[in-house]
Amino acid sequence: MRTTSKRTKRSPLRSRPVTYGLAAVLGAGLLAGCAEDSGGSDSGDGKTTVSVGVFGVFGYKQAGLYDEYEKLHPDIRIKENSTERNEDYYPALLNHLSARSGLSDIQAVEVDNINEIAGLHADRLVDMAKVEGVRKSDWLDWKWNQAKAEGGQVVGLGTDIGPMGVCYRKDLFKKAGLPTDREAVGKLWAGDWEKYVETGEKYMKSAPKGTAFTDGAAGLYNGAVSSYPVKYYNADGKLVYKKSKGVRESWDLAMRAIKGKMTGRLKQFDKEWDQAYANGDFASVVCPPWMLGYIKEKAGDKGAGKWDVAAAPKPANWGGSFLTVPKGGKHEKEAVELAKWLTAPKQQAKLFEKQASFPSSQAAYALPEVKDAKHPYFGKAPIGKIFSKAAKGIPTIPLGPKDQVIKTTISDIGILQVEQQGKKPEDGWNAAVKKIDDVVED
Repeated sequence: MRTTSKRTKRSPLRSRPVTYGLAAVLGAGLLAGCAEDSGGSDSGDGKTTVSVGVFGVFGYKQAGLYDEYEKLHPDIRIKENSTERNEDYYPALLNHLSARSGLSDIQAVEVDNINEIAGLHADRLVDMAKVEGVRKSDWLDWKWNQAKAEGGQVVGLGTDIGPMGVCYRKDLFKKAGLPTDREAVGKLWAGDWEKYVETGEKYMKSAPKGTAFTDGAAGLYNGAVSSYPVKYYNADGKLVYKKSKGVRESWDLAMRAIKGKMTGRLKQFDKEWDQAYANGDFASVVCPPWMLGYIKEKAGDKGAGKWDVAAAPKPANWGGSFLTVPKGGKHEKEAVELAKWLTAPKQQAKLFEKQASFPSSQAAYALPEVKDAKHPYFGKAPIGKIFSKAAKGIPTIPLGPKDQVIKTTISDIGILQVEQQGKKPEDGWNAAVKKIDDVVED
């Protein structure tokens, strides 16, 4: 998963959202055991070692997929090189692609970075669309297109995605006079993120003491803006976030939520956010599938039987990654076969069952591991059906090279200055714009 703009803390087993605290390990995980340095060399026992470079916990090892592949291919040994955070992993990956050295046989790329990779280094990555046995129809169209370069090459195969739902506390909704049945809850805001805010306003009129409707304004903003067909860049690759309807309307909703005091003023993945789950301090949170395990861990036994999942107001995506294969690696052929196998529908379904990584392969949605999936902690919510439906409706949003920077700056500087520091909305927006202008070329 895969938030990594917010993905280093996915679930207890899969922690891949970015937490934006730089560790002094730039390239350490990427270089350790790289294909051209040590990890890609043959093992000495007649087996070929294929190295896989990832950030955080992708779950392949934990779900037993590496072991399964090695049993199917006795001549292959898989070595995973994992860097904890994407903000350390990704700059190193860019450096090694530029230098054409120090690369693992397979390199993972986060969704907010895939456009830049395709723009800068498509010629240095295998065109996966031309690999025998790879079927475009297995993937959701919008996911497949995210990895397509200007010249038509598909630089990576999609792994997971993050279709959004809304996780909510049934006990708090009931005390506030709101429905608790997931179908009825979904109807409260169906089709419009503004209705979600309106529901928050109703909640706050009878809110249980000390609780907020939602965790923070950034989560609301992220959910809303990701449901629009244009976000930060247009289809021509032009930076348009200052005039984007999706950005402006989502920002305004976030400001309305702050003004209405319906947020817990929490920054996601901070310790205070974790503690708020344990304390039951807020009633709802915008949640992709990978967040369910995280909520279960942080809310703990005290939250058992209280949480449920409803459909989000509109289909939107948060998170996801790709597997790429650098050209010219010592084991390029073996790497292509492994990447193809790991992202095939059957393996994606197994990864969802074991690690809550929701498939980007639409062919996986008909498999029982996905179709029949229910989550006991969330009232046996039919999460396979809820998130599959959302995934199919997610718009194809043009990506740009600095999506991650823009999204994070708006959330962590613009919104938080208003929400936590009490600044005026226009001052928060201007602070975010200034920071973005300093680091992003128009």
